[in-house]
Amino acid sequence: MRIAVCPGSYDPITNGHVNIIERSARLFDKIIVLVSVNTSKQTLFSVEERAELVCLATRHIPNVEVDAFSGLLSEYARSKHAMALVKGLRATSDFEYEFQMAQINKSLNPKLETLLINSDARYTYISSSVMKELARMGGAFHDFVPKEVEKRLLERLAEQEGPPAQKGVVHLARTG
Repeated sequence: MRIAVCPGSYDPITNGHVNIIERSARLFDKIIVLVSVNTSKQTLFSVEERAELVCLATRHIPNVEVDAFSGLLSEYARSKHAMALVKGLRATSDFEYEFQMAQINKSLNPKLETLLINSDARYTYISSSVMKELARMGGAFHDFVPKEVEKRLLERLAEQEGPPAQKGVVHLARTG
């Protein structure tokens, strides 16, 4: 069985992520979408919430499994008998980092290949960080994330920060 791991923080998952997962699922018998736990990152959603959102966003892809993990990716892949890691590239700026990580993972697990897939042109400018910022500022982001994510993101931001900022409204105080 050809198994690949598609790792990421997915905070939250975007349509760009889903596109990479869908395309990967056509190449492998099983894709494990791995929600990574990175203690140096402060996430908006817990690892359990991120995994749940990934499950909802990928439920239409029959050969996808979702998991969460904290530790060495190469060891996780070995434990799951994965032959490859799949990563999406939005821009050339992503390449250098992903190339270095691929080399490190290959040195730790020589049987593990890394497949870098170019983002669909519709999603090259989409990132989880940009989606969170758009939502915070009251911008339209519904075309860039799965419906479940849109709802949860707005709810979470409202819990933490109150309603989204009003677009283009600046209040100036008049002084003496």
